[in-house]
Amino acid sequence: MEDLLAQRHRLKLDHCCPELDRMVKKKRAFLDTTKGNFFRFQQVVARLPDVIPSEQVLDNDVVSIGSDSDLSDSDSQLLNEQLEQLCPWRKGPFEFFGIRVDSEWQSWMKWNRIKDHAGHLEGKRILDIGSSNGYYMFRMAAQNPLMVLGLEPQSSFYYQYLAAQKYLNLDNLFCLPATYNDMPKMDRYFDRIFCMGVLYHRRSPIRMLKEMCESMRPGGKLILENLVIDAKQNICLFPKDRYAKMRNVFFIPDLLAMESWLLRAGFKEIQCVDVSRTTFEEQRKTKWIHTETLIDFLDPKDPGKTIEGYPAPVRAVFTARAS
Repeated sequence: MEDLLAQRHRLKLDHCCPELDRMVKKKRAFLDTTKGNFFRFQQVVARLPDVIPSEQVLDNDVVSIGSDSDLSDSDSQLLNEQLEQLCPWRKGPFEFFGIRVDSEWQSWMKWNRIKDHAGHLEGKRILDIGSSNGYYMFRMAAQNPLMVLGLEPQSSFYYQYLAAQKYLNLDNLFCLPATYNDMPKMDRYFDRIFCMGVLYHRRSPIRMLKEMCESMRPGGKLILENLVIDAKQNICLFPKDRYAKMRNVFFIPDLLAMESWLLRAGFKEIQCVDVSRTTFEEQRKTKWIHTETLIDFLDPKDPGKTIEGYPAPVRAVFTARAS
């Protein structure tokens, strides 16, 4: 598996800031001495069969790697077993050498909602916050960006990304097992920031938005997807304890409140480009997850409400320009 520093050099990030060097070295030391789930998933990826895929498809709903004819029967069985060890697969779907990984989320549905609003990505520097297993990064890679930097602190998702990248070997993609809080200041560096399904987990959402604005070049574009209340009263839901069984949901704004946050953070040209209720088609149980899913989070007598009685999940996509 490629060394983190080698990846960083390959992506020509050396001029960014010395703090990023220190962060990468810290994460490399962490992976070199890791225990627990990080170590377990590290061993799973290390056991994946070595094979060069005959083809790859990044611009389709399914991120597809290789063909079933690229592998022997024994290697195909080994690959399937190791991919199952990386469950749960939240984002996708993927296809590894004919093995369909049917993820919980049909992530192509969200990608289709945002892709036409993200602008051209060729030659752009992109940050994907909370990148999960890299599904959206791989879709971005089809447009040949200069680089995409993903941040994903969850062990299984980070190693799912490494499993796919082992075979795709895309030299303009890079991911760190890190949170957004781990990132050093990178003033006016990124052309695009994708922040999807993250902001409602933040105790200080406006502060995060402001930091994102300051890390983008003037005129750089934010693509933000967030849980919202489908109303325009400039109000915000603050769950008493959990929302849809999630502990770490703090603020769910309505559409006007989300716009107000972006304005206060320094963004301009703010647009709400999509509002969609999460459906059972988009998020559902498959054999590739072993946990609860959307149907378990909603009131069985009223799917318009969460199990706690709050409005059921609605997600909005906003775009905005850095000033």
